[in-house]
Amino acid sequence: MTGRDKLTIPSMFASSAAKHANANALSFVGEKPLIYSQMLLRIDSLIAYLETLGVRPGDRVAILSSNMPNWGICYLAICFMGAVVVPLLPDFLPGEIENILDHSASRVLFVSAGLKPKLENIKAGGLKQVIRMEDFSTDGPPVLIPAYDTGRKSRNQYTVSDEDLAAIIYTSGTTGSSKGVMLSHGNICSNVLSCRPFHAVKEGDRFLSILPLSHTFENTIGFMVPMMNGACVYYIQKPPSPSVLMSAMKEVRPTIMLSVPMVIEKIYFQKIMPALYGKKAIRFMMRMPLMRRTLHRAAGRKLMDSFGGELEFFGIGGAKLNTRVEQFLMDAGFPYAIGYGLTETSPLLAGAAVGKTRLGSTGPAVEEVELEIHDPDPHTGKGEIWARGPNVMKGYYREPGLTAEVLTGDGWFRTGDLGTFDADRNLYIKGRLKNMIVGSSGENIYPEEIEFVINNFRHVVESLVIEQKGKLVALVHINLEEIEQAYQNLREEVSNFMEEKVEEILKEIKEYVNARVNKFSQVHAVVLQSAPFKKTATQKIKRFLYS
Repeated sequence: MTGRDKLTIPSMFASSAAKHANANALSFVGEKPLIYSQMLLRIDSLIAYLETLGVRPGDRVAILSSNMPNWGICYLAICFMGAVVVPLLPDFLPGEIENILDHSASRVLFVSAGLKPKLENIKAGGLKQVIRMEDFSTDGPPVLIPAYDTGRKSRNQYTVSDEDLAAIIYTSGTTGSSKGVMLSHGNICSNVLSCRPFHAVKEGDRFLSILPLSHTFENTIGFMVPMMNGACVYYIQKPPSPSVLMSAMKEVRPTIMLSVPMVIEKIYFQKIMPALYGKKAIRFMMRMPLMRRTLHRAAGRKLMDSFGGELEFFGIGGAKLNTRVEQFLMDAGFPYAIGYGLTETSPLLAGAAVGKTRLGSTGPAVEEVELEIHDPDPHTGKGEIWARGPNVMKGYYREPGLTAEVLTGDGWFRTGDLGTFDADRNLYIKGRLKNMIVGSSGENIYPEEIEFVINNFRHVVESLVIEQKGKLVALVHINLEEIEQAYQNLREEVSNFMEEKVEEILKEIKEYVNARVNKFSQVHAVVLQSAPFKKTATQKIKRFLYS
């Protein structure tokens, strides 16, 4: 077997399953896990079932499902037989699902019970069969459609190379356009190997999954990495509300978790910050760096206990982490790590391991990946981030024009993100090139930099800076519950106090921001965004809905 043959999902998983045959692999929280040897048997029986349905190498097979052990079995079975997985995000609308099924020409769709209602009015001409994810059953006549049999063995032997297509992943982007990213076996497997320096995942490690498996971040790092190293992944059967999540962490006692910033930011702003700043004496002590770190360490120990007490690695990616939250995590000694990547890069491009993070940075490039700042500004060093490596996609499915726009002839991928390097080649993300606003005098304005300032103001949960009639306007979502709690007595005495207080805070935000940005980036108005912003799967704000 050559090195190229080994850099495939079937080869790497088969090797892992042989080494960790009796180790726990996949489970729902509170249930007995499947072990690796059982996974191999189920994968083979599902391949046999797909064979009876006429699925052949190269065929597209879609997955629309909540996270569960059968999701992983299904994904691996499709890859093992050389077919192509088309994962669909659970929050896709019926119209989006229909378009993706048609565009990808998917022949078979696996769907979980809770998401099946989205298919009621869908008409996808190439779709031949819909299979229930929970038990691999179908709704068709049993005479015409054979039943799934756990004892059936596949008939054919399949040869898969590293260049073969493994998945087409349709992104749910901040711009509203969805493109099919083509990832090969080599793309995904090379990224799995690139994760090794960040944390030594081993047999006995317990992952608690809280992000959708249909997103590349969770799929590669939260599923493929543990599967290739003998670890076990646990899934939550209910929506991950705070009470459900707390119970799951107590049950599983995870050693590794992956998260988007919103999860840890909510914990900080709703639980930790009120406790730290709720009393005048503590607020005074928080002004002194030594006392701040001492109080943060004490809060960090409680936070670790709430995660089950055995957490070794808490990977954060998908969006920029609030600086105040990161400063707390750093002071508290919480085992967080930062990563940066895109669906088009399988996804990881840069990362900083536990204990090696730098405030505001995503860390240096991962192994085998080159990063450069293209055409940097001579004064700021800021420019578009370009990436090259074995993890860069093959292109956008059936979109040669769009592919040519982002892939250069010598293999560089134009990320569309703006960034800078420090002296040690640590990467700092500065925003999206497409989000850049050109001011009235031709100056470049980067809304993310203004939002970064706004989001560090007390009470602010998130913000969005847009252009309206040539002026910069900040839409701000603030923590009203926190304000109500802080001013409860006054609110009871004066009925319109809360409204006045909110207006006062919005005015303070405007003054705070304009004192900290250049004259071209000063905001004309700050407007209350009463409801949370609509977001993508990785909790990035869908800017196109508000611009």
